[in-house]
Amino acid sequence: MSPLLEADRLYRFFHAGEDEVLALRGVSLAVDGGEMVAVLGPSGSGKSTLLACLAGLDEPQGGTVRVAGQRLTRTPEARRAALRARSVGVLFQSANLVEHLSVAGNVALAQRLAGSRDRARVDGLLDRLGIGQRAGAYPSQLSGGESVRAGLAVALANDPALVLADEPTGEVDSATEAEVIGLLRDTAAAGRAVVVSSHSAAVAAAADRTIRLLDGKVAA
Repeated sequence: MSPLLEADRLYRFFHAGEDEVLALRGVSLAVDGGEMVAVLGPSGSGKSTLLACLAGLDEPQGGTVRVAGQRLTRTPEARRAALRARSVGVLFQSANLVEHLSVAGNVALAQRLAGSRDRARVDGLLDRLGIGQRAGAYPSQLSGGESVRAGLAVALANDPALVLADEPTGEVDSATEAEVIGLLRDTAAAGRAVVVSSHSAAVAAAADRTIRLLDGKVAA
């Protein structure tokens, strides 16, 4: 069986004036369903750029990304957006919630972007993540742990094959960090491929394996 995520020799560079910054230099990664992989490295090593390319939010100049067997790179934007909505869930460091929508409204919005509406799934997902009683709350009314749970509910709204988490524990205390790690482990245990970028030793210890980026390359 093929991995749920296949990234092959990704290159990404940016121009800053007359200088060229190589953010990714030939990065390859394959992740199976049921596996949680931590991407480690110092600030500026390319972790966030890598996750953006894996999510189809950024386009590498070289290399390919496939999710659940479907090519994500160098495809028309409409097709890439549709594939991303169906098959990729992204959890950002500051969560991914629209402030003027309730928790349930945020999850429902993610569903609509993928062309579906399933209120029963919204309610069931929030219950499984332990925030069913906060479905009507707005982001400003949530605690740190509740906010991360709500952000993960948005990421899981369409039962994606791949979940990407960009520094999800960077701004939380140790108790909430343990809670977030547990949720990500549960997400992988449900058969999804999970990739987490982090500086955290606790995230690294919880992952099935780690890769370390340095100056845009996978360090030996």
